[in-house]
Amino acid sequence: MATVVLAGGGTAGHIEPALAVARAWKLAHPDDVMVFVGTKAGLENKLVPSAGFTLAHIPKVQISRRPSLSWFRIPFDLIHAVATSRRLLKDAQLLIGFGGYVSAPAYLAARIVKTPILIHEANARPGWANRLGAKLTPYLAVANQVEKGEFAKALITGLPLRSDVSQAFMASRLDFSAARLAAKRRLGFDDNKPLVFIMGGSQGSIAINKVVEESLPQLLAKGISILHSTGKLNSLPKEVDGYRPVTYVDAMGDAYLASDLVISRSGAVTCSEFRALGRYALFVPLPIGNGEQFYNALSLIEESRAEVVEQSNFNAQYLLAHIDNLLKSAADSQVDGSDADLAAAEKIVAFGEFAVSQQ
Repeated sequence: MATVVLAGGGTAGHIEPALAVARAWKLAHPDDVMVFVGTKAGLENKLVPSAGFTLAHIPKVQISRRPSLSWFRIPFDLIHAVATSRRLLKDAQLLIGFGGYVSAPAYLAARIVKTPILIHEANARPGWANRLGAKLTPYLAVANQVEKGEFAKALITGLPLRSDVSQAFMASRLDFSAARLAAKRRLGFDDNKPLVFIMGGSQGSIAINKVVEESLPQLLAKGISILHSTGKLNSLPKEVDGYRPVTYVDAMGDAYLASDLVISRSGAVTCSEFRALGRYALFVPLPIGNGEQFYNALSLIEESRAEVVEQSNFNAQYLLAHIDNLLKSAADSQVDGSDADLAAAEKIVAFGEFAVSQQ
């Protein structure tokens, strides 16, 4: 019996791929113990226990994007987080990291106790935690080809899909048209009205929510139905006929299938889930970070399955001026999903088994 530790808390973009790999590992090794590393503040506190896995907390190492007095705390917080991670990893056979704040201390601790490290990078441009971890291990995997840096020669596995998305693809592959109609009915939306699914990632987006609020009356007047995921930290608007706001979408497979158009951030997980099930998308990349969200969407744009607009240009006037053409592009789309990421979790499990075997 082996213990496998998974690090990737904070947002669904890190947690959902880790959960998919954990499920695949347990299928292959039912007796092994899976332990997730997270902080007390992250979304992992909801998603990991509800999936039936153990969650262990480490102190959060908060690094603001701009210089501040909080930077003086970083060395002390990091030492504390590494020490806590070290205790979790001392008897583990493998650490699988997916990026985010929680991963960096885990990578350093694993190196100290000589636990093998496997890192999966979902984004087209790797984040700082995974770039750090990549200097500590030869076992690197990516969702898609990375052009430069340590991940340029990494194993391409695809991005592990959450279970309801992969199941929705398998159930839909013989007749996507019928599956889309059935999903719209399960969600309770009108068959004869186009459905637009709008979301800002697992944490939500104040900027996107503001555009929805300002354009909602005109969109509804056009006969458009809207499913709006506001994010758990944002206030929930009032539901009206044709408009359903929710804090978080659990039935994500149905949401992608049922929607004629998706308007969202272009995080790596969103792009992969959309690629599997979606028809057409307007992506509004997060304007901070290292620009990875724009690059995540490029392949979908090249496939004529999506468009992109900078957040600075995305407002109610833009949406109302472009919504008809976006829905027409969606109606003209002939793409019936993609199985490109369907076996990603199993590939990562096999890579992890190899890493363990080399010790």
